[in-house]
Amino acid sequence: MFALSILANPSPASFSHAMADAAHRVLRDRGYRIAFHDLYAEGFDPVQPTGESGNTRSDDALIERHCAELASADLILIFHPNWWGQPPAIMKGWIDRVFRLDTAYGYPPGVSYQGVPVGLLKARHALVFNTSNTPAQREIEAFGDPLEAIWKRCVFGLCGVDSVIRRMVGPVSGSEERQRAQWLEQVAEDVASIA
Repeated sequence: MFALSILANPSPASFSHAMADAAHRVLRDRGYRIAFHDLYAEGFDPVQPTGESGNTRSDDALIERHCAELASADLILIFHPNWWGQPPAIMKGWIDRVFRLDTAYGYPPGVSYQGVPVGLLKARHALVFNTSNTPAQREIEAFGDPLEAIWKRCVFGLCGVDSVIRRMVGPVSGSEERQRAQWLEQVAEDVASIA
């Protein structure tokens, strides 16, 4: 089995990184091959230079590698902080460039761009782990849960991934070691339940 793991947090000491490490340990124990990309560390260029309909190929070898890995992944894992109810801009750029037409979604013959696309991804499961510094109840009351809609409906749902589990942990800032250990246990359990 093959897992694609994408991380978007500029700090190598972040809890996003700790969650990715915990997930990867479980996957390795289960015999998965893992393609791991730390978008900040690899200097991923998030700027999509064409319109959506023109985004079907790239001269950038890294983009082509990401697209090939996305298309062939059995499981997709995403790790990022919640910034303003959204992923960091580099993650949004990764979605724009990699979840592209004829890689992640397409249109059936005779269906125009105004029609309903079909998902093309092989993966049946995606796991999204977010960190936040806002208490969960205040987040829901003030903003709803925009990340839930983004990942479950707008990205993975549209692209054919049937099962999406998203976990928000926090507030991370000021959290104690015991709480962080519990969160990492939950990450490992979530990954184990899918893997």
